[in-house]
Amino acid sequence: MKDHPDHLAAAWSDLVTTARRTVADGLVVGTSGNVSCRLKDLVLVTPSGVPYDRLGPGDLTAVDLAGTQIIGTLRPTSELPMHLAVYRSTTAAAVVHTHAPNATAVSTLVPELPPVHYMTAALGGPVRVAPYALYGSDELAAHMLDALRDRTGCLLQNHGTMTYGDSLDQALDRTAQLEWMCRVWLTAQSVPGHTPSLLSAGQLDAAAARLRGYGQRGRGRD
Repeated sequence: MKDHPDHLAAAWSDLVTTARRTVADGLVVGTSGNVSCRLKDLVLVTPSGVPYDRLGPGDLTAVDLAGTQIIGTLRPTSELPMHLAVYRSTTAAAVVHTHAPNATAVSTLVPELPPVHYMTAALGGPVRVAPYALYGSDELAAHMLDALRDRTGCLLQNHGTMTYGDSLDQALDRTAQLEWMCRVWLTAQSVPGHTPSLLSAGQLDAAAARLRGYGQRGRGRD
């Protein structure tokens, strides 16, 4: 693949900014989590074990869809198999993986996040939990793909979250929405003597239809 150096530099800058936002928003701690974006057949991805505040323009790391490193000397994230699985199976332009605390807690309790809010529809429906597998493994990537079927986000059991989108902003927004819904469910179900009310499939379908027309034209969802 050939791409203009300025285009790659801009994409890398956006990716690093997004990665730093995951830390600022409390979605990851230290060097946990990872972010990637796709430019044609090239995948830019955060490197393994490097704090995001230390990443600069010269640290650009990129692989092809087979996982072969094309740009950079820093080793790509250990979760590269999950990122590549998403790009090979969807039209995703960006992927965000975090260890968000509320979402990780929910992943240890249920096989699917109960639909406590209509934003469930924004992720394609009730969010599934992918069974646990060793991080960085092909087995985990396979479990994740199954959980992502007809969805744009999932939980990873005893691990965290995985979301994707048409842009880095959209993928990160979906992660934030997922973490917020997990916090709402954990809060509601913790009240003694009460059971959270859940939305029906019909209610989620209606919300999905309304969300498709939400926001300002040409500006996405606000």
